[in-house]
Amino acid sequence: MAEEERAPAGVDITTPSVARVYDFFLGGKDNFAVDRQVAEMVLTVAPDAPEAGKANREFLRRAVRYLVEEAGIRQFIDIGSGLPTAGNVHEIAQASAPGAKVVYVDNDPIVLVHGRALLAADDSTTVIQADLRNPEEILAHPVVEEFIDFEQPVGLLLFAILHHLGDDEEPGNIAARLVQALPAGSHVVISHFHNPGAERPEVAAQATAAEKIFNETLGTGRWRTRSEILAFLGDLELVEPGLVPLPEWRPGPDDHAEPGITYYTFVGAVGRKN
Repeated sequence: MAEEERAPAGVDITTPSVARVYDFFLGGKDNFAVDRQVAEMVLTVAPDAPEAGKANREFLRRAVRYLVEEAGIRQFIDIGSGLPTAGNVHEIAQASAPGAKVVYVDNDPIVLVHGRALLAADDSTTVIQADLRNPEEILAHPVVEEFIDFEQPVGLLLFAILHHLGDDEEPGNIAARLVQALPAGSHVVISHFHNPGAERPEVAAQATAAEKIFNETLGTGRWRTRSEILAFLGDLELVEPGLVPLPEWRPGPDDHAEPGITYYTFVGAVGRKN
């Protein structure tokens, strides 16, 4: 059967999708030829890109466990959640805290289709279609208002999403508006593509090449410096070990990703609002 016939209604498979390219790197099946073409181009400059994707998922797992088990968070907003895969946020959170609430947010219609199918029988978790570029739309969404109590600490998850906003879209202001809405005790988790610059020139060259491919094919992608990424967390208190390559954030025995050249080009951190 042709891909066009298998595509869910409303899903454009003539244009590559960030969510579907990530899905390919994670070994998923919810991607199409146009997405795989982009992925293959990325692999020419970052052959271990799938390992970087796995490292991001493992960081997600560790960070969510920390928020639930050590920070006591019981409600999450995951913006730019992407396509469902093994070890989703609600599965990780609810394994330690049954009934923990999760709102997934993504602007890709295919995420909404698959998310609704996955969560049909879960009354503690939902998915909405909205865009990070309009944080007020997310915060005022009736489903968010129903699921999230903004008088209690919230886990705001921004995994691999801020680097898809250009500087002209003012991602710093967007992050600040989201953080401002959170009560004290809330935590923000980010992972972001990183360009180490003169500190690691060979890695910086690879980051620049990957950034060029993303912008030419997806129209999005910004590998930022350490100071630029830290600015997204504003005056939040960084949870140890701070902003580090993803495999270095509280690694555990069940981590298996082995990123090579991408090791220093994908970093993450957790911040606490005091």
